[in-house]
Formats: sequence, structure tokens, C-alpha cells
Amino acid sequence: MRRPLALALTLVLLGTQSALAALPDGARAPLFTATATLGGKTYPFSLARALKKGPVVLYFYLAAFTPGCTLEAHLFADAMPKFKALGATVIGVSHDSIAKLKRFSVSACRKKFPVAADTTGRIMKAYDAVLPSNPMLANRVSYVITPSDQVFYSYTNLDPRRHVANTLRAVRRWDAAHPRHAAH
Repeated sequence: MRRPLALALTLVLLGTQSALAALPDGARAPLFTATATLGGKTYPFSLARALKKGPVVLYFYLAAFTPGCTLEAHLFADAMPKFKALGATVIGVSHDSIAKLKRFSVSACRKKFPVAADTTGRIMKAYDAVLPSNPMLANRVSYVITPSDQVFYSYTNLDPRRHVANTLRAVRRWDAAHPRHAAH
């Protein structure tokens, strides 16, 4: 019982804090593969493969089934038609086990986008998306990554309400500057 209380307290204390994401715009995005789940079905997610189709919104979140992370997943699920119309892939990453994420991908993600398990924290570390107050958890960081493996946009804030709107706006800006991509 103490762990959920500690997580809730951390979220309350840090909920309004924001900081710049450690990977700045223009930085090379580290490529990775991870076990992911979409609609409860697991598969190997490859960032390199996803980038061949268009930009990728990579978002890190603290833990499946917590109120803020569930809200963020619902917001991304609701916005998926807009992201897809722009040729963008969305993937969420957390430290959670794939078994837990299978359930989360069905309920919170509504079978609309995949979530990947980063149980070792290697992806969170590569993207400097580790929660400062608890290195076992991901910070709430969102990136828009271009097909050329570049960070186009990054946003860090524990409040989940702006991540979807901000990343969608960034994908639209990128798409407007790349008309050949828009013809997809």
C-alpha cells in the first residue's frame, strides 16, 4: 500500500513542474526495439521500422493504470485518427511488464496505439526520460521524431493534459514543411 501512496504523492508534488526534455530538438533519436502490445497482442516494435512510414510520437509515462497515465492514454486514443491522417505513429513506453501493458493497451489505449515495455529502463535512459524522484519510473516526456531520426519536438511535464495537443501541433508543423510526405 505504501508504493501507490508514494507514487501519488510524487505526482502531486511534481504535477505542475515542467522542464526541458533532455534530448533537445534536432538531436539524433536513439533507435530501439522493444516488446510492445496493441489491443492485447504482443509484437516487436522497431522505431527504425516505424520511422520508415512517417514521424513517430514517442511518449513516456509513469505507470499503467494510474489516473494521469490513463487520462493521457485516453487522450492519445481519441486523437489517433488525426495522427494517422498525418502519417504519424504513436507509441507509449513505461517500465511496466508486458503482461500489465496487454491489459492497458486494451482498456486505456482502446486498441488504438501500442505501448511498449521498458522493464530494464534502457529506453528511458537513452531518451533521458527517467523520473528524477524515482529512477524506476519514466518521466512524462513526449517526443516527435522525424523519419530522418531527428527529434523535431520534445515536451516534459507531469501534467498529462497537454502532451497530445502539443505533439499533434508539432506533427502538423513537420507535415506542412514536408509536402512529399503529406501526399502519403
